[in-house]
Amino acid sequence: MMNSTPIPRFGLILIGDELLNGRKQDAHLAAMITRFEERGLELSWVRTIADEGELITQTLTQTFASPDVVFSFGGIGATPDDLTRQCAAAALGLDLALHREAEAEIRSRLGSRLNPLHLRMGEFPVGSRIIPNPINGIPGFAIHRHHFVPGFPRMAWPMVEWVLDHDYVDYQAANRTVSQTLVLTDTSEGPLIPLMELLLAEYPDLRLACLPHADGRREVELSLKGDPAQVIAGMSRLRVLLQELAG
Repeated sequence: MMNSTPIPRFGLILIGDELLNGRKQDAHLAAMITRFEERGLELSWVRTIADEGELITQTLTQTFASPDVVFSFGGIGATPDDLTRQCAAAALGLDLALHREAEAEIRSRLGSRLNPLHLRMGEFPVGSRIIPNPINGIPGFAIHRHHFVPGFPRMAWPMVEWVLDHDYVDYQAANRTVSQTLVLTDTSEGPLIPLMELLLAEYPDLRLACLPHADGRREVELSLKGDPAQVIAGMSRLRVLLQELAG
């Protein structure tokens, strides 16, 4: 049965100096857009931040205070530049502690190669749940609708899929929203503003996007996104308004 509560906003936090200095190109955003769309969900925001403890703590303090569902990528390893676990605990005012299930997973995977540094990767804010890692068995963790996974795509992406399909399956629905686009030629966005305002007043649940071309062509793309029936009705109304505008 479909969850009757409102669909939460979903956001991403991408952590890593290498994403901001150009040494590495982010691959997570495009991959997440695809995985969310496959489940009838969508992202509302994304933040990319450096490996700075104060900044990570500040960001998480803000997002923990919101009702959003958040996926954080990177910084949960054992090296000194991996600060996400500590910052999550600080943002919540909690202690870090070795999670019993995480410890068991790490010991099982590493066996005789285990050393105390490996167990640091199982230290999570008190009250966390583990997120299984199908690649190397070193789990991520979840707390307060925040889900922390490694920065490595091969590990992170199946872990996010697991969370979506276990914690948020009630919000999933293929074709929950649809999008339709009209390409208008020989015009600019200015004359269309009153028309767009009227359309949104009549269909407040739809999301409208206006994309003018910036290459010298006088073309504007108008897109509507939302409930399929609403989009169909909104597009029909949009065509009527455009005909009226044309005279």
